[in-house]
Amino acid sequence: MLYVIRFMFDVVRYMLYVIRLAFEATAVIGFQRTTSNIQRITYRLSILSVLLTGFAFQSSAQNVEVGARIDRKAIKIGEQTQLHITARMHVKDQVDFPVLADSIANKILIVSGKADTVVDKSDASIETIGHHYTITAFDSGEYVIPSYAFHTASGEVKTEPLKLIVATVAVDTTKAAYDIKQPLIVQYTFLDWLMDHLTLVIIIEAVILIGGILFVIYYVRKKNKKEVVVEEPKPLVPIHLLALQKLTELRNRKLWQQEQTKQYHTELTDIIRDYLENRYVIKAHEQTSDEIFTSLRYMDITEENRNALRQVLILADLVKFAKEKPLPQDNEQSMDNAVAFVNRTQQAIQPPIVKQEDNK
Repeated sequence: MLYVIRFMFDVVRYMLYVIRLAFEATAVIGFQRTTSNIQRITYRLSILSVLLTGFAFQSSAQNVEVGARIDRKAIKIGEQTQLHITARMHVKDQVDFPVLADSIANKILIVSGKADTVVDKSDASIETIGHHYTITAFDSGEYVIPSYAFHTASGEVKTEPLKLIVATVAVDTTKAAYDIKQPLIVQYTFLDWLMDHLTLVIIIEAVILIGGILFVIYYVRKKNKKEVVVEEPKPLVPIHLLALQKLTELRNRKLWQQEQTKQYHTELTDIIRDYLENRYVIKAHEQTSDEIFTSLRYMDITEENRNALRQVLILADLVKFAKEKPLPQDNEQSMDNAVAFVNRTQQAIQPPIVKQEDNK
């Protein structure tokens, strides 16, 4: 904060000086215009520029504050202490830290190092970058930690050298020497063995647990598994025989004789549509009567059979949709035409071919 105040004071002082020079120049130009006065003003302006340049250089150099310190200035052989090298500067400034080797002055060893950056709590534009080294020494003596140079935009800035005193461990020579103590006998328990082989124990327990779970799953599935009953395949009934069987059952129920004419013709056409779907592979249940005849246009069906099928389907449509009341002979004719159509359009059944082996 001190260099900021000084900077502001210098700026004010130099501004006053510039104003005074401006008044003198005005007087000379307006009234005297002598060569000597002009040379004097020129000389003063040159001095002012040099001072401003020096001031700018000084201000830039003061923007970086470097330092070096150690936590303990005196240690014993083998003990450790911390060496801190820091640079306090503006966040936008660039500073090159010195590079430390593995040892300092060939006697002080660097064990480890780390770096950090701390922002000033009162001024967020100021930060402190620190390099912290853990150092030690194994020879007694007084050592000098040299100054370290930081390279900034305005030049080189150095730290102050430090002293480190390394003392030996005091030995009481008045006491006699003792033998080396023998190793203590420690009882090795089962718990110690488990801790030494913890990974192996966990693996064995996991294998046992997984094996037990798999066994339980297998046992439960085997116990609950139902025996599969294999039924002997039933011989396939030819589609025409199945249709004739259904027609016979429908005739024996005598629906139209019981005033159930619509139900009679509905079931009759369903049987015929089933037969058409299986015999000629058409979607008879999803088609109207006209669409059925369109699908059968190129099938090998005689005109007589087409007429018989047409009579069955058209009469059924009249009964179901036009509330037609056919005569008893019309009802019987529909059944007779359906049976005749199935019998005359049935597919020939080919007997299985039996291969005979030649007698040798």
